[in-house]
Formats: sequence, C-alpha cells, structure tokens
Amino acid sequence: MREDDWLAARFEENRDHLRAVAYRMLGSQQEAEDAVQESWIRLSRSDPASIDNLGGWLTTVVGRICLDMLRLRRSRPEQAVGEHSPVLADHEVPDPELEAVQADSVGLALLVVLETLTPAERLAFVLHDMFAMPFDDIAPIVGRSPAAARQLASRARRRVQGNPDIPEADSSRQREIVSAFLAASRSGDFEALLEMLDPEVVVRADEAVAARGAASLVRGAAAVAEHFSGRALAARLALVDGLAGAVWAHRGVPQVVFAFTISEGRIAEIEMLGDDDYLEQAELTIIEK
Repeated sequence: MREDDWLAARFEENRDHLRAVAYRMLGSQQEAEDAVQESWIRLSRSDPASIDNLGGWLTTVVGRICLDMLRLRRSRPEQAVGEHSPVLADHEVPDPELEAVQADSVGLALLVVLETLTPAERLAFVLHDMFAMPFDDIAPIVGRSPAAARQLASRARRRVQGNPDIPEADSSRQREIVSAFLAASRSGDFEALLEMLDPEVVVRADEAVAARGAASLVRGAAAVAEHFSGRALAARLALVDGLAGAVWAHRGVPQVVFAFTISEGRIAEIEMLGDDDYLEQAELTIIEK
C-alpha cells in the first residue's frame, strides 16, 4: 500500500470521531464537514512520521479549526444562531452519524446554550466533558494554561447545566465546612481537621504553587491534616467561582486560590491554584477580611 493510501485509510478511521467533535463544536453539518476536510488537507501536508498519536493530532487540529471558525462567526454578528442549529434545509439529506450525535447530546436546546459561550469556553467544554480530552492537551489549543482551560470548562459547564448559581443549601453547607477547616488549620487542631476530611482526600498544587515550595500531591486524611495543621494563617474565606473556598493574597493581589470539593459532608479534594491565567479569570470574592 502506498503511503498516501495508508494515510487516507488512517484518516477515514478517525473521520466519524472528527465529525462528531466538529458538529458538537459548530452545530452545523456543513461547517462540520468543512472542518473535517480542512483537517485532512493539513494532515496531507504534514509529515506522518512526526506524528506519534494520529487520533490525538487530528482531534487537536480539528479543534483549532473549529475555534477559528467560531471566532470568525462571532465577528459577524449579522449571522443568526439559527444558521448553526441542527435543523436541515430542504435540500439537505439527513446524515445517520450526525443524527446519532444530535440525539445523543447535541439537541437544539444544548446548541442554543453553547452559542452563548465564548469560543474558548465552548471548545474546552466539548473536548473535556464530551470527549474526555485532558486539560493538558486542551490548553495549547485555546492558548491557555491547563488551569485556565479547566476554568473555561467549569464556567461553560455551569451555563450548559442551566444552573450557574449553586443551590443555597449546598452553598451554605460548603461555606460552613471551609470556614471550619480554615479555623482548625490556623489553630493547629489536628483532630478537628481529620474529622472533616474524607479518608481518601487529595490535595493537588499546580506548577505555580509547587514552585513556591508546596507539595504537588498530598493524599490521605492523616497526611492532609498534618500538611495543613498550624497553617493557612493568611488564607481568607472567599467565594471561588460561586463556591466557598479560600484565597491567599499579597497586598490585595490574589496569589493562591484554594478550591474545595465537598462530598457527603467531608472535604474530598483541595486544589491549590496559582497560575496567572487562572487567577486573572477566576471569579473571586473575599468574604473574610
């Protein structure tokens, strides 16, 4: 088999996946087909020997193409949302694969919501939540850090779920738990800390925070309680993207965000985030002065 034929065959193996990605991103059969065709053109002009993971490479390429198309679309406000909905024109023939995609998770209602997102939010949400692409791979596509890409997807997820606000009861409970955690941390109350932590709790620090000397990963209730006992003296209770968390600031400028995940009344995860891109985009409101 000639190399060109081999490459074309490999591309065809990925075509359905690429069309599904593009359709979820663009909401238009024709635009999805255009994006996939453009990805083939770019592949045919590349050196296949330099590509370790063809499927991942193609997903990245089609993601970038869709991102450019979405940005162009937003620069032309005269185009209506309906032009990019899954409604077929009279002359179009239904495509079984795209109809399956639409029935799965891209109905008209979702597409309308997706249209309200920024192109970067839409791409981060689609690639991560629908296709399980890790944020480390999404970040270079949107030109952000992994932490900032995670923030884009989180913001998009709240809008897509139609629930940008956290239920009051859950929000109040999270605030109580985080406030108690900070108090126990400052006072060095190891037993109190242990009581509020899930046995399998995990603490993760991004690269920016790790560069300040923090451990990148701490796992287990005892280790996490020891890690925070007698610390968090300068951290202040805050709303982090609508949920109670904590912020350490220097001269009024946030340096580290502590994002908490609560499960069944206990702290299951703490993320310490200090990436500049993330800090610029995160919605932070200091509660405790």
